[in-house]
Amino acid sequence: MKYSTGFRNNVLKKVLPPENRSIAEVSKETGVSEQTIRIWILKLKNDSLNPQEGEISPEQRSPAEKMSLIFESKSLTLEKKGEWLRKNGIHSEHLVLWEQELRDYMNNKTNRDKEIIKEQKKKIKKLEKELKKKEKALAEMAALYTLKKKAEEIWGEREED
Repeated sequence: MKYSTGFRNNVLKKVLPPENRSIAEVSKETGVSEQTIRIWILKLKNDSLNPQEGEISPEQRSPAEKMSLIFESKSLTLEKKGEWLRKNGIHSEHLVLWEQELRDYMNNKTNRDKEIIKEQKKKIKKLEKELKKKEKALAEMAALYTLKKKAEEIWGEREED
């Protein structure tokens, strides 16, 4: 997955001094794999980290990156927001669009989840009905087998012709 330079730099800031947070913690927070973060750190140490590498348009950003940027933008004051937007290569309307995308995604996910639950309930009901039917048949067979045994005890075994 491709990440923007600004996003990559923000992730690196979190794991490098002065923050020095653990790679695992930052990975969980940002949705970037630990291995990717380690590769970025290694490239930074070897001076092979291309500043333009990974530069992507706002529309091509991953959902995790979009969500991270939305949360980050919420913590900024109005004065700092303009500088932050320029630094990350986005416009304020992107944030609004991304928030709507996330809302739509969550609503669709909720509807899909409800449909799945409804289907599973139908399936469970059908299986329970089938199980009851089989339990009745088994009970009937057990009763017939018991009667056959008692009949054999009383009249003896039936002779075959």
